[in-house]
Amino acid sequence: MKDFSATEMLAKLVSFDTTSWKSNLDLIDFVTAYLNDHGISSRAFYNEDKTKANLLATIGPQDRPGIMLSGHTDVVPVAEQNWSNDPFDMVEKAGLLYGRGTCDMKGFIACVLAAVPDFVADDLTEPLHLAFSYDEEVGCTGVMSLVEYVREMPHRPRACIVGEPTNMKVVNSHKGIFHLLTRIYGLEAHSSTDRGLNAVMYGAEMISFLNGLAREMVARPPVIDGFDPPYTTVHVGRIKGGTAANITPAYCEFEWDFRPIPGADQDEVLTRFNAHVAEVILPAMKAKAADYAKVETDILAHVPSLLPQSGSTAESLVLALANQNAVEVVSYGTEAGLFQATGGVPTVVCGPGSILQAHKPDEYIARSEMTACTEFLDRLRAVMKGQE
Repeated sequence: MKDFSATEMLAKLVSFDTTSWKSNLDLIDFVTAYLNDHGISSRAFYNEDKTKANLLATIGPQDRPGIMLSGHTDVVPVAEQNWSNDPFDMVEKAGLLYGRGTCDMKGFIACVLAAVPDFVADDLTEPLHLAFSYDEEVGCTGVMSLVEYVREMPHRPRACIVGEPTNMKVVNSHKGIFHLLTRIYGLEAHSSTDRGLNAVMYGAEMISFLNGLAREMVARPPVIDGFDPPYTTVHVGRIKGGTAANITPAYCEFEWDFRPIPGADQDEVLTRFNAHVAEVILPAMKAKAADYAKVETDILAHVPSLLPQSGSTAESLVLALANQNAVEVVSYGTEAGLFQATGGVPTVVCGPGSILQAHKPDEYIARSEMTACTEFLDRLRAVMKGQE
């Protein structure tokens, strides 16, 4: 297989439609073959039905800690978005590379893969681990098998760089994510009788409680400076229930999330919500229809906050490589929180492109950002050869 420039590699990666609900195996097979042609073996971590996989590959010695470069292969859907061109056929206009995933985050993966021949040619003094995941865009649910493997590695990486789009700025902290679904079960009846158990109205009471928590979070002083907004957010995004206006609804569900600030009690919102349901909502429901009253809340996805680790190997290394002297924080979540909290690896976020272009029609990354990332990797290669 031929070598690729970073932009050529990006065009190839974009051509694979790896929307989260689809398989990413065509892309994984391509990357596996490409790495194999350069003498690099890979390990795949499949989902239960073998339709998706994470990939881990190592360049250089494997008997010592090294550096991990991580990125997700999935992209968000293009359905109902008005694109000017085929989103899976990358085009360049005025120095901007357009296509789904160019910014988030196949641009970083492309730069890394294009640099593979140079990393292989060098006599690295420590290993370079390449970690590519699936299902990041649906709650970081795919990467866990990879994270757990990394945690048990005999020589765990000394630093992990997650290449989400930060304009090559160094991010050392982000909020966590709890994505939840609450289901309320009641009893149907004719609405005129008041003999039913109204699941929608009790659901509304729970949402009102969450709204009160949201206002309370806004009023608290910031735990860590720099976040926008500077507080834990609580958000209800979807509600469903009822069959007709004159039927007491027997079922209601609502989907919600909260995004805790690093350093704050990560479970506080859920703990207080569950306590309110157990102590206030359920007793009232059971007083009307004990045999039918039930409330269930499931965590659909959880991504830990990325905690700032000032002076960590990851932060110090990446600040130097990026020619930066200050770190930043972001409000969105990434797999970095999992590599840090579960994998036990010092982790920062740093990659090409702007988050402002992610998830939008006509998503793009500037060619200059790809160049900056390539130069960043050149400096990393020099460090790993022991030249700096």
